[in-house]
Amino acid sequence: MAPRKVIVTCAVTGSVHTPSMSPHLPVTPDQIAAEAIAAAEAGASILHLHARDPNDGRPTADPDVFMQFLPRIKQATSAVINITTGGSSLMTLDQRLAAPLRAEPEMCSLNMGSMNFALFPMLDRPREWHHEWEPKLLEATRDTIFKNTFADMETVLERLGKGCGTRFEFECYDVGHLYSLAHFRDRGLVSGPLFIQFVFGILGGIGADPDNLVHMKRIADKLFGDSYQFSVLAAGRHQMPMISIAAAMGGNVRVGLEDSLYDGRQLAKSNADQVRRIRRVLDGLSLDVASPAEAREMLALKGGDRVAF
Repeated sequence: MAPRKVIVTCAVTGSVHTPSMSPHLPVTPDQIAAEAIAAAEAGASILHLHARDPNDGRPTADPDVFMQFLPRIKQATSAVINITTGGSSLMTLDQRLAAPLRAEPEMCSLNMGSMNFALFPMLDRPREWHHEWEPKLLEATRDTIFKNTFADMETVLERLGKGCGTRFEFECYDVGHLYSLAHFRDRGLVSGPLFIQFVFGILGGIGADPDNLVHMKRIADKLFGDSYQFSVLAAGRHQMPMISIAAAMGGNVRVGLEDSLYDGRQLAKSNADQVRRIRRVLDGLSLDVASPAEAREMLALKGGDRVAF
């Protein structure tokens, strides 16, 4: 039997962290492109991408900003480009879909439900804010909900999945999200091989506990059998411990400054540093990293020649 290959996803910037939290967080299109390319060169086979306003670093859904870095990344790497449909909890569904519908990527993220997505505890750590919007955005998550109703998810699956041939990184922040995904599978709106991202450590979702990882995998095995691949992301200090356990359990892994700003006990100076760190863990487990071509085959993706950028 051929050795199992592990898909390494790198989430390059996200919308959770703000520029004041790390000088290494990529903000401009140039920075996002450079960080994504370096992460791919370090071994990431999937690049998960958000955009930021180049003037002040706030999250943006503007397709024009995405198109300043998507073609450059595609030209420089063979990595799978995965665009967010989550954006941030302050964006409407139409805003969140604008860039993916324009780019028609091979893969997009899809949060499997509405939820509290609380970032306001990050205000407890004293810091000097560079931009007025940063603490305001974090505080706003105390009284906002990330909205992804069943109607919203149906819209994404219809317009982006069926309409553009895009497949999904199904982000499951709790056990109930697995059952929601099974509901769409039972209706024929999604089909295997499913790529399910177990998300741990977001306040409002399931906690970053190894017991919860075992439980999520047990339920996913029951619901999806051998028709899915699972990956794990964990927030902050939980990132490396949880994804290392996931790899040992037969899963795939996600790193990147969207999920954690650290590389060990130090601020990560780049996304590539986190990719290299998890590659050392995988090597210690005698596991090989999937190439972009192998990831495409494992996830039945349409290919980089069929995107619109």
